[in-house]
Amino acid sequence: MQATDSRVTIHMVASLDGFIARKDGSVDWLETSDEFADGETLTAESIAVFLETIDCYVMGSRTYETALGFEAKGFGWSYGEKPVFVLTTRELPRTRDSVEFYSGDLERFVNERLRPRFGSIWFVGGGVVSGECLRLGLADEVRYSIVPVAIGEGISFFGNLDRDVPLHLAEVKAYRNGMVDLRYELRLSRGERSTPKESLERRGSSGSTT
Repeated sequence: MQATDSRVTIHMVASLDGFIARKDGSVDWLETSDEFADGETLTAESIAVFLETIDCYVMGSRTYETALGFEAKGFGWSYGEKPVFVLTTRELPRTRDSVEFYSGDLERFVNERLRPRFGSIWFVGGGVVSGECLRLGLADEVRYSIVPVAIGEGISFFGNLDRDVPLHLAEVKAYRNGMVDLRYELRLSRGERSTPKESLERRGSSGSTT
């Protein structure tokens, strides 16, 4: 039975033009910062308190390899002792007991394995995984952290998204370093999928065909 209070969040840090990495997978642009005097200040303490509210993480193999790369460079493991589920069919190193690999049906995995066990489930990349989660109607919200930089080309936030997905803007936060956090709630009920016909109808009602 599903936990009625479970929540699936898609979260990515991306450039202003919607890319989560360069075409070669590099994310050096994440270090870009600005100064916005009226923004909130992010502290190590506030970040730690927030991360405690997350129960588990789900990611693709490339995101996992990026995390391992950061750890190898001395930046530490970003996910603490929380369970990490890596969606992959590849053979990858398992460096800690909290990591589990999965290669089956994503919808069944989320609804039958994750929702009954965890309250706060975070999908943290990459673009194909995020797009599939959204396309299948598995997410409850999308959190988009925008870094103050445009990189021109790269790997998109959402890959293989074949239809419109209506969202409701629920929260906006701006930080002193120039980053902006947007939190959107899915306007469709959990598990409901937007059809191509519905997408066309919404475009028509707004007077737009592009």
